[in-house]
Amino acid sequence: MADEVRNDLKYTETHEWLKIKDNKATIGITDHAQAELTDIVFVELPTVGKVVNKGEELCVVESVKSVSEVYSPVGGKIVNVNKKLEDSPESINKSPYDDGWLVELEIKDRSEVDKLLDAAAYKKSI
Repeated sequence: MADEVRNDLKYTETHEWLKIKDNKATIGITDHAQAELTDIVFVELPTVGKVVNKGEELCVVESVKSVSEVYSPVGGKIVNVNKKLEDSPESINKSPYDDGWLVELEIKDRSEVDKLLDAAAYKKSI
């Protein structure tokens, strides 16, 4: 199956996606990223309340072939993490945009969102 890229999301060159709702962003890794990683076996999620800047490490995703850092596409405060991934990290492989989301954060600077890739630009980058 071709890499799924959804039109309603924003993307980064490092293969993270964001879904923006009000002043919150739900963040995960793209379909392309999970396919490259192959079988995901562990996710190290950050602590709720942690403040991250754009480009800083958000969490770590471990697959059978590598360990990859996931970077925050925007700065903000983590308000929620996907606890289900602790028991079933493979959700990222099965459903990277729905069940496999990683964190939800409160956006600090909304203008950072404007610098992210839209679906067409992300498709070109992969």
